[in-house]
Amino acid sequence: MSKPFDGIRILDFTQVFAGPFASYQLSLMGADVIKVERPGGEDFRRSVPNDDWVGKSMSPGWMAVNANKRDVSFDLKNPKSVEIIKRLAKNADVVMENFRPGVMDRLGIGYEALSAVNPKLIYCALSGFGQSGPEKNTPAYDGKIQAVSGIMSITGHEEMGPTRAGFAVCDALTGMTGAFAIASAIRQRDQTGKGQMIDVAMLDSTLTFLSPGVADYTVAGHEQGQFGNMAISRKPTANLFKVKDGYILLAVNSDGQFEGLMKAIGRPDLLDDPRFADWQTRIENEAPLREIIEDVFAEADAKTWEKRLAEADAPASRIYSIADAVNHPQLAHRDVLQQTEGPDGPITLVGTGFSYAHGGASLERPPPEVGQHTEEVLAEAGFDAGEITSLRDEGVF
Repeated sequence: MSKPFDGIRILDFTQVFAGPFASYQLSLMGADVIKVERPGGEDFRRSVPNDDWVGKSMSPGWMAVNANKRDVSFDLKNPKSVEIIKRLAKNADVVMENFRPGVMDRLGIGYEALSAVNPKLIYCALSGFGQSGPEKNTPAYDGKIQAVSGIMSITGHEEMGPTRAGFAVCDALTGMTGAFAIASAIRQRDQTGKGQMIDVAMLDSTLTFLSPGVADYTVAGHEQGQFGNMAISRKPTANLFKVKDGYILLAVNSDGQFEGLMKAIGRPDLLDDPRFADWQTRIENEAPLREIIEDVFAEADAKTWEKRLAEADAPASRIYSIADAVNHPQLAHRDVLQQTEGPDGPITLVGTGFSYAHGGASLERPPPEVGQHTEEVLAEAGFDAGEITSLRDEGVF
């Protein structure tokens, strides 16, 4: 069964997380992604403080977003490499890069140069602040964008100060935005026959995912504060609560769910208590309500309460570790985690967050070694054996 991007070839110059995450998503859906690295490979290959993984140049984080790709390695400062890239671009559908604005132009392989040899080329540049504006040349990392975008101002507890998310959330949002932008541009090209320059900025991407909070300010003039683990609904029963062996997160936001919660904790009498008659009175009496709930929660562990609350249709969950989540039977059923070969045997990686009835995502190639497919790709581009040998001997790859 064919996949959505079968026949689409992507030259991927991106490094670290955001760009490789975008191209990885497209590769899972059938695109032939050719990762272009410098000799020795990118630093993210050696990003973990573990000698075994560093020695293999295959850090787990790098493998997570670079499986399913082919890999070529060129010294981009060599003029012959520039000519190779232009030749490869003639038969490519997409070029992706996440250098600082202007770097690819200085190398001679920016949008103008490559679109000149392939007018139908889609060129996607990912950067921190975009290809224009006063901050375009400012270096950006996930933590900085979390700070600049406002994410950290609404994350954490007032008494403790701003907190960054526990993963590279802005990189992930940017990568997904980039994948969507490229998919849209491919659809547009199918209709118009024209290529496209795509400018994806981490800050812009992050703001689109913060749209409700942004509108809260731009429309209502309200600036959100730090509310800890309370949900954006600000319901007192949509928060973190202590139990016998730790914590449980309640997501009780409706009257029906509140009724289920009160019954689950054996306090249906509170449904007739005027302090908790509606959400406004519950908010006003949050402290005594929390005390009542936690007094009962202290009698059992998180797993027990998770089961009891589920039976009462009161949304709640104990706090799962990543290991707990990975081994959750629901994920096994959904086939979100897929296996491929790693440096020392089978490895498990995350695929896409959706499934198709047919022609969906699949993990078919193991994470590549640096330059593993250079000669293969050059041969496909029409370089003969003698040319390939000469280029190798000259240190072009």
